[in-house]
Amino acid sequence: MEEVEQVQAPLLAQESPAALKAVIEAAIYITDEPLTAEQIAAALEQPLDRVTEILSQLVTEYAAPDRGLSIRELAGGYKMSTKAEHHESIRQFVKKLQPPLKLSLAALETLAVIAYKQPITAPEVLEIRGVQGAGVLKTLLDRKLIAAAGRKNVLGKPIMYKTTREFLIQFGLSSLAELPTLKEFEELGRFALADSESELTAAASAAETTSQASDA
Repeated sequence: MEEVEQVQAPLLAQESPAALKAVIEAAIYITDEPLTAEQIAAALEQPLDRVTEILSQLVTEYAAPDRGLSIRELAGGYKMSTKAEHHESIRQFVKKLQPPLKLSLAALETLAVIAYKQPITAPEVLEIRGVQGAGVLKTLLDRKLIAAAGRKNVLGKPIMYKTTREFLIQFGLSSLAELPTLKEFEELGRFALADSESELTAAASAAETTSQASDA
C-alpha cells in the first residue's frame, strides 16, 4: 500500500483564537522594532486578515486608561511601549528605587557588556568599549553588581567578571534569561545623564548665587 505523506498543520491553526491572540501579544512585546501584520502572519502561518483583526483588538484593549502600556501602529508596524502620559511618573519611580538605580553611562555600558558577554576579562571589555574602564569596574565591584569569575587561561591569566545576584535584584530579574534589552539599558543611561545634568546645573546655580552674595 502506498504510504500517504501527512502534512502537519501549523500548530497555531489548531489553537483557540485566544491562544493566537496571546502569542501575537507576546511577539510584539519581545521585539524592539515594530512588527508588521504581514511579518506576524508569515511567521505564524496565519491568514493576514485574521492577524489584522487581532492586532486591531489589541490596540483597542491597550488604549484603555487602566493600562500602563500601549500597542500602537508605528512606521507601518506594531510596537508595545509605555504610555507617554506616564513617562514622568515612571521616571520618578526609577529614581526612588531602593537601592537607587543611579549609574553613570560608562558604568551602564560596561555592565551591559559584562551581562551579555560574561564571563569576560577587563581587556575584552576595553576592546569592545574602546575606552579604559578600571575605575568603572571598581565601581561595579563596590556596588556588588559584578564579581570575579576566575581567571582566563591565556597569557597573563586576566581576571574574568560576571554579574551577581545583586545585579538581578537591582534590575528586577529572576534569572539572566530575563536580561533587559540594550534599549532598556540606554533608557536607564538617559535617566542617569539627566540626573547628572540637573545636579550640575543646580551646583552651578548655587555657586553663582554664592559668588553674587560675596560680591555684594
